[in-house]
Amino acid sequence: MTDTSSSTRTRLALLRAELKARKLTGLLVPRQDEFQGEYVAAYAERLKWLTGFGGSWGLAIVTLKKAAIFVDGRYTIQVRGQVDTKLITPQHLIDEPPTAWIAKNLKKGDHLGFDPWLVTADQAKRFREACEGVGAAFVPVDSNPIDVIWKDQPARPAATLSTQPTQFAGRTAADKIKDMQKAIAGHDAVVLTQPDSVAWLFNLRGFDVPFTPVVPAYAILHAKGKAELFVSPEKLTEEVKTHLKKIAFTRKPSDIEASLKALGKAKARVLIDGAWTPERIREVLAKSKATVATGTDPATFPKARKNAVEQEGARTAQRRDGVAITRFIRWLEAEAPKGSLTELDAAAMLREFREATGELKDLSFETIPAAGAHAASPHYHADAQSNAPLKMNQIFLVDSGAQYIDGTTDITRTVIVGEPTSEMRDRFTRVLKGMINLSRIRFPKGTCGSQLDVLARAALWNAGLDFDHGTGHGVGSYLSVHEGPARINKADRTPLEPGMVLSNEPGFYKQGEYGIRIENLFMVHEAKEIPGGERKMLGFETLTLCPIDRRLIDTSLMLPDEVKWLNDYHARVLKEIGDFLEGGELDWLKKACAPI
Repeated sequence: MTDTSSSTRTRLALLRAELKARKLTGLLVPRQDEFQGEYVAAYAERLKWLTGFGGSWGLAIVTLKKAAIFVDGRYTIQVRGQVDTKLITPQHLIDEPPTAWIAKNLKKGDHLGFDPWLVTADQAKRFREACEGVGAAFVPVDSNPIDVIWKDQPARPAATLSTQPTQFAGRTAADKIKDMQKAIAGHDAVVLTQPDSVAWLFNLRGFDVPFTPVVPAYAILHAKGKAELFVSPEKLTEEVKTHLKKIAFTRKPSDIEASLKALGKAKARVLIDGAWTPERIREVLAKSKATVATGTDPATFPKARKNAVEQEGARTAQRRDGVAITRFIRWLEAEAPKGSLTELDAAAMLREFREATGELKDLSFETIPAAGAHAASPHYHADAQSNAPLKMNQIFLVDSGAQYIDGTTDITRTVIVGEPTSEMRDRFTRVLKGMINLSRIRFPKGTCGSQLDVLARAALWNAGLDFDHGTGHGVGSYLSVHEGPARINKADRTPLEPGMVLSNEPGFYKQGEYGIRIENLFMVHEAKEIPGGERKMLGFETLTLCPIDRRLIDTSLMLPDEVKWLNDYHARVLKEIGDFLEGGELDWLKKACAPI
């Protein structure tokens, strides 16, 4: 028996004993914390502690006799490598959803427990209906059973907050609050539960979770008067207290239920976003007789539509990051053929190049340095066990990003170490064609990502190929690298609006051999009018500045206008970041950006 199996077996036994003591049949164990974040602090890694699974999304259901863990397509391989499948059965989130599992495995009279701070109002409704469908009950618990049995659970982090200066935010928090108070007309208050919304609205940044400088706190914005911000006092520096004094009352996190009940007592009409708000908040409001209305978090769209200052900050951050990435790729091209470089070596050196800018706050996610067959897994995680050498005639894919005070970056470059095969060049060129065609499209207002997604896939489709992830996601301004609401994929229906920053990252993955992805960030803007045009159009301004590996391009597959786009892009890269390089690095950049 392995150590992992032994610890999982022990922890499941402890949990089941706790469930029996509470007269519960089972427990829902989500990966999320009380803020539904992609990245969570160590204390909130309950799913990982219980099962061993370390992905960014997952959910387990543990009953007195069975256990299942649900993951999406990103983690079907990873989950089987990290979880003891004799004790916990992996299930595909889409093909075998938790609600279907509940229908098959629970029966009349069963009680499935859940922590109402970790499950959203919308999720609770779905799970409650699934339980009631078989005569079972979905029961909120007063305290999380895992917290009871996890004896060495890490403490909650207490990093102090910082302000985001107006010179980078573009607008004062007071002005944002006034605008949002107008936006919630017809409601007496809105409860904000997304950390990036709270950070954006109050011009604050936090440091409790890795990679994402959000503020892990709830807030109540009243239609009139000051807001309420529920944050631990030890997080507030004197600067932050002064910053908040005129716009918000600061209260302890434990005070939120009293404030929610006060809204009920006042018969207030309160807006919540059911997709993000904990079920406990909805429940307290409803029981206290507040009128609960559901709708989109009112900070979502204003946050996504970067203002002029944030837009310029994004350009500056991308230029700075482009210099660091370019220096890294030049170093990589020289060092990788020597045969001693590993994936983790490359990731560490990339961080050093970013740190050399003197402006790096953090990475925006854990770097994905994927050599050879590892590149065929879009969400590959390199660690001491998987760390592979970079070998000759293999592809190396590196997906990385950085947090700077003026912007958040995310870039993927695929390079060849040695010589590529003709198939590699074919696939790379088809991915490149997709990235180019999406970059240069003009589209009418109201267009959404699902209407553009095909542009990134057409060259692959023509060869009977595709990729199984979305083409693009939104990106914040010194906030989350994965920001809503807009995305570019086969299903998203959110209209693209000027100021939104998104990724453009088509790919191709040949399992067991190699993977390819090319990722730039671009920003939606109003396109220049053209003679004869009858409608105002939008387009994309490419933000990312870094050479694309010309050695992997098969020019015979490219159309003249695609070649022109690439040559123009490389000329721009040379112009905008060449001034920051000198000597051998500048010579290398000139060659990397030479016309094809």
